[in-house]
Amino acid sequence: MLIEPPPLGAITSVVRTALSEDRAGDDVTTQSVVAPGLVARGRLVAREAGVICGLVVARYVFATLDEATAFEAHVDDGNKVEGGTVLASVAGPARAILSGERTALNLVQRLSGVATITSRYVEAAGTDCVILDTRKTTPGLRDLEKYAVRCGGGSNHRRDLAVMGMIKDNHRDAIARQGKTLAQAVATIRQHAPATPVEVEVDTLDELRDALDAQPEWILLDNMTTEQMREAVALVAGRAKLEASGGITLERVAEIAATGVDAISSGALTHSAPALDVALDIDFEEQDA
Repeated sequence: MLIEPPPLGAITSVVRTALSEDRAGDDVTTQSVVAPGLVARGRLVAREAGVICGLVVARYVFATLDEATAFEAHVDDGNKVEGGTVLASVAGPARAILSGERTALNLVQRLSGVATITSRYVEAAGTDCVILDTRKTTPGLRDLEKYAVRCGGGSNHRRDLAVMGMIKDNHRDAIARQGKTLAQAVATIRQHAPATPVEVEVDTLDELRDALDAQPEWILLDNMTTEQMREAVALVAGRAKLEASGGITLERVAEIAATGVDAISSGALTHSAPALDVALDIDFEEQDA
């Protein structure tokens, strides 16, 4: 399955920022002890099993430091691998490879970690229930982390505040304070942004009934019990899409999916994913005269 990569601008922006943060152009150790003519060949190796993501980004790390580097991916982003798998090779000026090593590994480890935990949620759901991410992403890495979710088999929810209207609990309080109804609020969003879908967050079945009257495309069931979710599915009867969220753990995914909700969203996919262990093994050779 073809997985849409992140926008090129997002990749290059992150890479430049990360290299600048690491002051890769002022690598005092490498520039002091590694001769300009030394050539290196490196292999990115997975030290543990997981779903790989970020090779498309690692390529730009080395190319940004020196266009003479050659990068070859041996697996695709989104592939499941076993520990010991060689993921990619990079060859070229040793200085560029050494100075870019940590930045490339940080990004591949982080994104592979997100892809791996997402794949576990997807496998646990075991149904047509969609696993969604949230906006609880690392600032500056949103497009890359949402790409990692796709590589893990999940789907992206709101990329930003403009692509969907979402009325959450604080919005509901503000709406009530202004003497407006939920239905009026949904209608106002549609007038403001006619092509934008609307979702309403609810905490109780009574709030769910009010939300149904407002006719949003999606309703978010926040922190409900499994039994409440079953009741919600029966009450809605297909009149809106239902998203379960809040307190979602890997252990609960299967039982929540079995209630019949359309989607399960979890911020843990991005804010709590452990990095996958990936290393860069390097060999050196003299450059031909």
